[in-house]
Amino acid sequence: MFFLDSYFYNIVKYDLVNVFFYQKIEQIPKFEKIILNFGYQKSSFKHLISGLLALEFLSSKKSKLTKSRYLNVFLKIKKGSPVGCKIVLKKHIMYFFYLKLITSVFPKIKHSQPIHFKQSLKSIKSISIQLRNPLIFKELENQYQFFKDIPRLDITLVTNSKSQNELFFIFKSVKFFI
Repeated sequence: MFFLDSYFYNIVKYDLVNVFFYQKIEQIPKFEKIILNFGYQKSSFKHLISGLLALEFLSSKKSKLTKSRYLNVFLKIKKGSPVGCKIVLKKHIMYFFYLKLITSVFPKIKHSQPIHFKQSLKSIKSISIQLRNPLIFKELENQYQFFKDIPRLDITLVTNSKSQNELFFIFKSVKFFI
């Protein structure tokens, strides 16, 4: 079993049980998934392909195109046209990507550029991060000529917590800086 996965199941769950009150073991919050997303305002075939390939390099999993749900006259986007690409990471791949994020990406970001957190008061299950320069990842930096035009990367960390206190406690216990 992956060591971050076992760390969460042994240490973090024990800490959660000691701090919060749970009647059933299924109520203990955990990470559900990590969503990586590139969004384009004007989609061209070249940008979409580079975004799809970048997501596959980052996660070693096949990514999907996202289509617009609504007609947007101002941006000249038709309903159903591709506007970005995304990938959903679960289980061991999610923990592997999280380890890469906290060990190699966040130390570079702290000194060079600020991170934008998106969290509304209504959202108690997720935290979103926007990386302005996704070339911080070593996989993308090595292939700069292909990925120089990709937009900012949206990373959403989703849990099944019931309150904001649980959410912040989980992220602090897995060494996520907030």
